[in-house]
Amino acid sequence: MNALAWALLPVAYLVGTFPSALWVARANGIDIRQVGSGNPGASNITRALGWKRGVWVFVLDAAKGALAAGAGLLVAGRPAGYVLGAAAVVGHVFPVWQRFHGGKGVATGGGVAAVVAPIAFVVLVALWFLISRLTGKASVASIVIVALLPVGVGIESRSWWQVFAIIGVCALVMARHAGNIGRLLTGREHRI
Repeated sequence: MNALAWALLPVAYLVGTFPSALWVARANGIDIRQVGSGNPGASNITRALGWKRGVWVFVLDAAKGALAAGAGLLVAGRPAGYVLGAAAVVGHVFPVWQRFHGGKGVATGGGVAAVVAPIAFVVLVALWFLISRLTGKASVASIVIVALLPVGVGIESRSWWQVFAIIGVCALVMARHAGNIGRLLTGREHRI
């Protein structure tokens, strides 16, 4: 990575902190942290406000990851794309403005994937919709696609370092789903 990419690292983090779900919810008169699962993400917005607003939040959150990863690609190539994309995911998950209590990073990580592995991204988005429709649970779909993303990156890029880079991002997103996994195992998980 070059000096410009390193200089953009905190900017990518700050882009990730943009509170899409909070703003959409507030514009509709609710505090999304007090509704449903309490998670400020597209799935909880969908449960509380309907699928159209959920799609808006997904697109806005994905744009954060895509913007950061795209900037990295432009200024210093694929390694910087992964690093800046990961910084945006960290910003989304641990936003300084919200006392480091953010979302789970699925959509923002998806935005990173859209830039670094667009074919895998398209396939996994379709799979997410299919699984969430069949199970009624966004968390099941999210866990499955997060687990499969490194495989998709490996098939598309044929590069081990890129697989390991995306595993790092996926590990953070998967860790944020620990509560969902626990609720799934006990049959208490929220439906979409």
